[in-house]
Amino acid sequence: MTSKTPATRRVLVARPRGYCAGVDRAVQAVEKALEQYGAPIYVRKQIVHNTHVVRTLEARGAIFVEETEEVPEGAIVVFSAHGVSPAVHREAAQRSLRTIDATCPLVTKVHNEAKRFASQDYDILLIGHEGHEEVEGTAGEAPDHIQLVDGLDSVAAVQVKDPSRLVWLSQTTLSVDETVETVSRLKERFPNLIDPPSDDICYATQNRQVAVKEIAAQAQLVIVVGSENSSNSKRLVEVAVDHGADASYLVDDASLIKDEWLDGVTTVGVTSGASVPDELVSEVLARLAAHGFDDVEEVESVEENVRFALPHELRKDLRATV
Repeated sequence: MTSKTPATRRVLVARPRGYCAGVDRAVQAVEKALEQYGAPIYVRKQIVHNTHVVRTLEARGAIFVEETEEVPEGAIVVFSAHGVSPAVHREAAQRSLRTIDATCPLVTKVHNEAKRFASQDYDILLIGHEGHEEVEGTAGEAPDHIQLVDGLDSVAAVQVKDPSRLVWLSQTTLSVDETVETVSRLKERFPNLIDPPSDDICYATQNRQVAVKEIAAQAQLVIVVGSENSSNSKRLVEVAVDHGADASYLVDDASLIKDEWLDGVTTVGVTSGASVPDELVSEVLARLAAHGFDDVEEVESVEENVRFALPHELRKDLRATV
C-alpha cells in the first residue's frame, strides 16, 4: 500500500500591502519630530491605526492623547493621518501649541471638496463609519451641510433640503464595492445626486482590495495583518470572504494565529492593511513556515509608487538645521 504524498502547503502574499504613502508620511513625521525637537512629542489620537506602530513610537518618546486639551500649553503636537476639524486647529491655536499636521493629502482633498461644495450651498452626503476620526474631521469642515450615510441601512433615513443640489463624498478607507452599492441606492432616491470630481476612496485602499481579491480566489484562508480599529484592514477581511476565501481573520501580529485555522488548509493568502509595517507580515510568514507553509509566492496585482512629502511645518525646520 502506498501513502499519498502530502499536498504542498503554500502561501500567496498580496502586493501591494502594508504602508501606504499617507501612513509612511505620518509615521516619519513623528520620527523626524522626535529627532529634531527631542522627546516628548505629543500626538493627537493614534498617528495611524496600528497598535504596533503606536507602541514603537511611544517607546521613542511620543505621547498619544485623545484631545488637544491634554497637551501642555506651548508644546509640539502632531495631528494624525486621519485629519482633524477646524475646531481642533482653533483649540491648538488657543493653547499656543506648535502643530505638525500629518493629515494624509488624500484626506485633505476630501476636506477641500467638502468646503467647496458647502460654499455653493450643496447638501453633502458623507459615506463613512460613524465615530471614525476621518469622518469627524471631514464633517467638521461643514457641519451644517454634511449628513453621514453609514452603509446601506442608512440610506432610507436620508433627508435633504434640495435634491437638485446634492453631492456625495466618502471616507477614504471604505470598501470600494460597498460604496458603489451605497451610491447606487442613494441615486435611486435622489437621481440628481452628483459624484465628487475624483474618487475619494484612496488609491491604496483600492489597490489592497484588488490584490486581496486575487489571492482570495485561490486561497482557503486569508490572514489580514492589521489592528481592530483600522477601517481599511477590516474591509480587507470582508473583501477576502466575498471573493472566494472560505475564511479570513484579522490579526495584530503572528501570535494571534490559531493552529486550528490551518487544519485542512493547503493555500493561505496573506496581506496587510495600509498602516501595517512589513516586519509584522514577515513574522506571520515565519509562523506559517513553522506549520509547513514554506512555499511562498508574492502576487503583484498593481504597481504602487506614490510618495508624499513631509508636512511643511517639519520640512521648514529640517531645512534650517541642514
